[in-house]
Amino acid sequence: MLKRRVSRTAMSGLLLAVAVSGLTACRTSPNVAAYVGDEQVTAHELEAAVDERLADDEIAAYAEAGEEAYTRRVLSLLVQEEVYAVAAERYGVDVTEAQVRARIDELLGDDDPETVYSQLAQQGIARQDVFENIRQQLLRREIAAAEGQAVELTDAELQARYEEVRESQAQVRFGYITVPDQATADALAAQLQADPNTYAAVAAQFAGAYTLPELEDRSLDEVPGPLAEQVAGAEPNTAFTLPVAEVGGVIVTFVEGTVYPSLEELRPQLEQEATDATDAAGTELVDEVRADLDVTVNPRYAVLGDDGQLDPAGGDSGVVDILEDETTPAAPGAPGGAGE
Repeated sequence: MLKRRVSRTAMSGLLLAVAVSGLTACRTSPNVAAYVGDEQVTAHELEAAVDERLADDEIAAYAEAGEEAYTRRVLSLLVQEEVYAVAAERYGVDVTEAQVRARIDELLGDDDPETVYSQLAQQGIARQDVFENIRQQLLRREIAAAEGQAVELTDAELQARYEEVRESQAQVRFGYITVPDQATADALAAQLQADPNTYAAVAAQFAGAYTLPELEDRSLDEVPGPLAEQVAGAEPNTAFTLPVAEVGGVIVTFVEGTVYPSLEELRPQLEQEATDATDAAGTELVDEVRADLDVTVNPRYAVLGDDGQLDPAGGDSGVVDILEDETTPAAPGAPGGAGE
């Protein structure tokens, strides 16, 4: 279900998700950290990748509490990169550096890049990881399109979807003013019903923590609890009063009526729905590629735990299938790094 006015921060789009699943046949070498089909992530490559990230003081501070866990994270990212390389080749798609940077700029919006990257580094996420994450996001969409599974809404389909969700996006336009006694409340309720345009002027006379200075649009679940039931049942352009001891007076609530977002207001969310569906289709196709690969990891680095995550080495089994591309940073979908 769509949710109105959901903010999408740059941070959310930059976050990475890596999951694991399934055991594979054993093939290990002390110099190989992981096998991905015919490719390898060598122990030296893994060490260099970890060292590169730890050169950032904020990432180093994050990793200090669990160096082995951080190494497993980096290994997961390197394996995922190899899987996507195979997937891109299989489906004959490519994403340029310029496309990735454009997507990152779009997701960052007006946010300060250095601030966003600093926040991500504090979570152990390096710029190159963000850049690769966004590249993979775009690759999933290209793969879905190559297989005819991209979801693109025509104007007619967009209008039809809008009609489907319009009611669920309804909000109520209302306001409440707290006055000291019932007599004042009754007079004010009558005044507001006779002339709703006086609401702002009257609210200014009784300004305070329990008075809205202007009428507001809110979903019913955002209406204060004591008022919610009566607001939900109120006819348009009506007022009611409610004594509330906690506020030290009587609350006069005026309900102008139900308001609906326009198609243009909902367009970004409806288009995001289609984008998410395309991404999901691309994810399934990449998962098929991963399943076809003999992806294993050296037991020196990790084993598969009962919870499906990479656990410290020394568990019951030494070789794991490390990658299941399960989720995408979200977003409205949010950004990836500025790359290297």
